[in-house]
Amino acid sequence: MTIFAISSIPMILVLGNSMLIPVLPKMKTELSVSQFKISLIITVFSIAAAACIPVLGYLSDRFSRKAVIIPSLILYGLGGLLAGAAAEWFANEYMWILAGRVLQGIGAAGTAPIAMALTGDLFKGAEQSKVLGLVEASNGFGKVISPILGSLLAILFWYAAFFAFPIFCLVSIILTIIFVKEKKAEKEPPPLGKYVKGLVSVFKTEGRWLFAAYITGATCLFTLFGILFYISDILEKTHHIDGILKGSILAIPLLFMTTTSYITGSKIGKKMSLMKTLIVMGCLLMTASFSCLVFFTKLVPFFAVLVFSSIGTGLVLPCINSFITGSVPADRRGFVTSLYGSVRFLGVAIGPPVYSALMAWSRTGMFLSTAGLTLFAGLLCMILIHVPKKEPSKNNDTLFEKLQFS
Repeated sequence: MTIFAISSIPMILVLGNSMLIPVLPKMKTELSVSQFKISLIITVFSIAAAACIPVLGYLSDRFSRKAVIIPSLILYGLGGLLAGAAAEWFANEYMWILAGRVLQGIGAAGTAPIAMALTGDLFKGAEQSKVLGLVEASNGFGKVISPILGSLLAILFWYAAFFAFPIFCLVSIILTIIFVKEKKAEKEPPPLGKYVKGLVSVFKTEGRWLFAAYITGATCLFTLFGILFYISDILEKTHHIDGILKGSILAIPLLFMTTTSYITGSKIGKKMSLMKTLIVMGCLLMTASFSCLVFFTKLVPFFAVLVFSSIGTGLVLPCINSFITGSVPADRRGFVTSLYGSVRFLGVAIGPPVYSALMAWSRTGMFLSTAGLTLFAGLLCMILIHVPKKEPSKNNDTLFEKLQFS
């Protein structure tokens, strides 16, 4: 139940964007705004989260994970209420919806990244990697069900999804309060000056591989939400598919990603060589898939090729999570994992507007640019992540002393 409670936190986070993806064309019509403005419904949420994540990461190190997670979930739910109320009752509803989304983004900053740090606190060794795989799979499962859920709710009225957020948040809050029992810190948290010095030391020692890991995580989320934005648009405009069928089709690549994440997390343990191999392999799969999508326009072959990129993403993310969560001591883990969450959010934030511009420019150019980006991420990990020839002892709690970097 502890794992289930922790896994509910990133799932709630994912619903914040993924549940709205299939509804965006309908929102565009109802609000009478441009394609760029409607993409900001996703972007402002993610930018607000990215800006606040490092602060909340520090606070979670200073106080406790639950002391950050629970208020964050409350704020997340209140932001949904504001956006829904604006759509129903307010004048200038678009701006008020954006305000609600900013509140949700601030709340989101204290959810999934802190849940990763919490997992690192409560579980060790191979068990930690397995639970992190489950957390990433939960994140993916949220992506799978959210397009279907968003489409179902839109049958009631187009802004119904906003009113659903507080309900989901309440469930996660109750689970977290009851089932997550944090261990008391063995020593007092360091003062801010010492904390910052410790972080500087971490990034001096581990900076190169952390940079590669951060870029790769952001790339996975950028391409995922960019491609979902593209698919949502063409399903409605080109193939005249909407409603539940549209949500179900959007869920197909996400289902492959979730299944792969779960299997990967359960198998990698603390095998660093395997993790690096899977990260590079996943990036190459994504590159091959996006390159080939140039040649396919019919839905069935298009999705048959697209799922390989989803499998690649499912290989990469659990390995990146394990590297980052196990890279630093517990007293600075919240900040480092939160910074990772921040760059992931930036990837989500810029995905829809960038792909909106790429769609207007060239379909071929869009897919080849995406392939080039994933190839770059894979090469970066291949060069900057160095693993000792001899695997370290399983008794060590973190990877901090295990990795050797150029």
